[in-house]
Amino acid sequence: MNVVSIFFSKLFTDPEASTGYKDDKDVPDDSITPTYALAVLHIQNERWEGVPFFMRCGKGLNETKTEVRIQFKEVNGDIYPPGVLKRSELVMRVQPNEAVYLKLMTKKPGMGFDVEESELDLTYNARYKNIRLPDAYERLILEVFMGSQIDFVRTDELEYAWRVFTPALKEIEEQRVQPIKYKFGSRGPKEADEMMQARGYVFTGTYKWVAPNKL
Repeated sequence: MNVVSIFFSKLFTDPEASTGYKDDKDVPDDSITPTYALAVLHIQNERWEGVPFFMRCGKGLNETKTEVRIQFKEVNGDIYPPGVLKRSELVMRVQPNEAVYLKLMTKKPGMGFDVEESELDLTYNARYKNIRLPDAYERLILEVFMGSQIDFVRTDELEYAWRVFTPALKEIEEQRVQPIKYKFGSRGPKEADEMMQARGYVFTGTYKWVAPNKL
């Protein structure tokens, strides 16, 4: 696995939003500690050749969520003008509102041929209404008591993760790379979206999944 690019950014004060990272009295004025990171990785084998893997996380963003998102490329030769059909995505939402859903285009009911974004989904809270789903740490603490390691990272996985990212983190620290700022409550820095777009990911912002229990 190769790390192609890593992007770091820092949260800053937005007068119209909540307190930024640099407003904390315990944070030095010359701090370069990042609060947002995006990494682009590639797996060097025949199956995954040319497929980018994006890993990103950040603080003070517009949403708090953990998910795995697979975006499918457009098919060639569709009957609609360019830009009408959006890419389909398979999303595995870990938390909150655990769910698995497929975002896709569907024709609106009626005699016309207009299309809109919709989803096929399995939302755990809607499907299993009478079952309490444990929080992440509840499950882990119980497994510690039971002597189970099924949801823990193995030592070799942890070592490989550090082997991949340690050189990049060391270089950033030694060269004192200055993070790019972004607003509290935003999606993060626009440069991160541009970095993903340059490598094939398409974000339209035209669709937002809503958990059935939130409707």
